[in-house]
Amino acid sequence: MNTSEAIRARRSIRKYQKGAMIPKEHIEQMLEAAMMAPSACNRRPWEFVVVQKPEVLEQIMEIHPYTQMLKTASLAVVVCGRPDLQEGICDGFWPQDCGAAIENLLLQAGELGYGTCWCGCYPAMKRAEGLQKVLDVTSIPLAVVAVGKADEAPDARGFYDPSRVKWIL
Repeated sequence: MNTSEAIRARRSIRKYQKGAMIPKEHIEQMLEAAMMAPSACNRRPWEFVVVQKPEVLEQIMEIHPYTQMLKTASLAVVVCGRPDLQEGICDGFWPQDCGAAIENLLLQAGELGYGTCWCGCYPAMKRAEGLQKVLDVTSIPLAVVAVGKADEAPDARGFYDPSRVKWIL
């Protein structure tokens, strides 16, 4: 699968094959791809929490109402921001940097044959703070990414819209 195919094949998956196992080397490959993302001043203001424990996945679903797909997903990757790593000239760019890392993770997961769903947390501070407690982190949970073997094949929802482009030639 080339980059163009990977981008166009990506979907938000909300139904997974329950019980599908993801090998640790695939998880690490997804995390490596995430950490290859560009970041302001190369500060890499992120950390990742991989959650497979059913009790913790349940707590995540209680805190974040739009993560119910975790009932069947194999795992969740919670992408957390570290604004403390960008103090100074790069201050404030951590959400963009983490977003780039998330997209890399999604595309790598697709290449490996997994479906994903990106569920935003930050700036909804009630969700972010709840997840900080459950995950025992001081970093800021930006998103929960469900990962697993897809049990659905939704149609593409993205498309090119020329009305959203201004050309300055």
